[in-house]
Amino acid sequence: MASDASGRIDQHIMSLGDWRGEMMSKLRKVITSADSSLTEEWKWETPVFSSNGNVVAMGAFKEGVKINFFKGASLPDPHHLFNGGLDAKTSRTIDLKKGDRVNEPALKELVRAAVAKNSARR
Repeated sequence: MASDASGRIDQHIMSLGDWRGEMMSKLRKVITSADSSLTEEWKWETPVFSSNGNVVAMGAFKEGVKINFFKGASLPDPHHLFNGGLDAKTSRTIDLKKGDRVNEPALKELVRAAVAKNSARR
């Protein structure tokens, strides 16, 4: 299943053909390198990364790329990466537009915290 999902994600990223595909490819590398327990899945027609449950999803939209942390509201965000969904009860998002830069170490830190949050509830 994981390899099938990885293939679908590859196809999806390549089909974008613009900066959003490049951004999603970069984000995918950062996310998957943050914790070896993460599994790539294809859910809801979008890439999802799981470890003891859903951790983070990412999607391409007309004007940008969005990273959704399923339990983002309960995560520390000392680098203030979350800029969307700030009123949501459980999730938080990082919305990226063309030309935005990603603070890779801070994103990895958030992913690791999200994985730890999922592991703690087991």
